[in-house]
Amino acid sequence: MTNLDRRQLLSFGLAFGTTGLTLPSVAAANVAREITWDDLIPPGVPYAEIIGEGTMDEANDIWRPVYDHNATKLNSDLHGAYIRMPGFILPLELDAEGISEFVLVPYVGACLHTPPPPPNQLVLVRAVDPWPSDALWDPVWVTGKMSTQLMSTEVAETGYALIADEMERYEW
Repeated sequence: MTNLDRRQLLSFGLAFGTTGLTLPSVAAANVAREITWDDLIPPGVPYAEIIGEGTMDEANDIWRPVYDHNATKLNSDLHGAYIRMPGFILPLELDAEGISEFVLVPYVGACLHTPPPPPNQLVLVRAVDPWPSDALWDPVWVTGKMSTQLMSTEVAETGYALIADEMERYEW
């Protein structure tokens, strides 16, 4: 597992450059594979086996989830895949232009008031074009190249990373 500080988080996109970053103009020619949160769990691993218990860190007022080894199993078929998936934004990097880095979570409020979902249910996203901060609570579609790698952010452990070259509101 990799622990990333803020500078490393901001530059994690460089790792994609060594694995073939899909530039927006090239990505437009690709058809994104639409995936769901279930697709992040490797075939053969039941969802019920990735949920863990935990303990309350009363000194820091934080719930510390305890997951078994299934929570960090990643779907290797998604490494390098050009995908499109829905989710909610948990901002990591916010400025006047909008939200440029965030954790994509499966449901609104994940990681904020409850134990975070397991790493194989969280995606660290770097947006090519920042998402407007006034649309923070809107569900979104993100499209881009995915990478599988366990990482530690200031809010949770993530199992996937994505460079989002396209984002749009998710319409029901």
